[in-house]
Amino acid sequence: MNWIRLESPAYWIVAVVTFLGVAYWESMRPKRPLSVSTERRWGNHAVILVMSTVAVGLLYRTSPVLVAASFAGNRFGLLNKMWLPFAARFVLALLLLDFVKYLAHRFLHSVPVMWRMHQVHHSDPDFDVSTALRVHPLELIFTQGVYLGIIAILAPPLSAVVLAEALSGLQSFFGHANARLPGWIEGPLRTIFITPDMHRIHHSAEVAEQLANFGDSFPWWDRLLGTYVATPAAGQDGMVMGLKGSQDPGSLSLGFMLQQPFRPAPPEMSDNRPVGL
Repeated sequence: MNWIRLESPAYWIVAVVTFLGVAYWESMRPKRPLSVSTERRWGNHAVILVMSTVAVGLLYRTSPVLVAASFAGNRFGLLNKMWLPFAARFVLALLLLDFVKYLAHRFLHSVPVMWRMHQVHHSDPDFDVSTALRVHPLELIFTQGVYLGIIAILAPPLSAVVLAEALSGLQSFFGHANARLPGWIEGPLRTIFITPDMHRIHHSAEVAEQLANFGDSFPWWDRLLGTYVATPAAGQDGMVMGLKGSQDPGSLSLGFMLQQPFRPAPPEMSDNRPVGL
């Protein structure tokens, strides 16, 4: 799942470099062939990224790092207790912020109105680094608002928020990579971080697989809470991506992405229904 942030120019420089680095990796070691050229995918997904970023920036006029800095001196913050060692507060902050993203992602799949917005991310007929950019502005407004509120309540160490933001941003591009990792690397790595093979399962057209692997940076919440799936039923090469009824190139148009939450679901998508938490 993707969290757009309003940060310093340095953040965006790192984000662009990471995106291009993952894109190069995809071109050298692609996992699956794409049904639509990267030029069209990148262009339309970049436009919706800009729209989402502008909407969130205009509404909140702040960022997770700025909120963390503002609440650093809040003595009522749950993690702003001086009797708790800094190392403990730092680690707890990293874990809790990632867990919040896991829960918010499950919420997007579990509440019908939220699922309609989140369908935009899942209706990509392919899966590559640009899929990380494909998030409806309304979804970003919701997820960013939740995240900013949690940071205000927790008042976590500023350095922990900076690291959590960096990890989440890098992981978003890495986890959506249409790239092949050697098995001897992928297996051990997914015990610590979300790998592309793990997150790709979440983008399967099969509803049972969409309701798995919700993690943002760390895979532990899925394993602990029973939402972890190691291998898709059809295998990585045979798995069908996207949502039933929205698996043609037309789903890549900007108009489709912006209007999808408000359109009646086609009959083919009747099985793409959310379930309770």
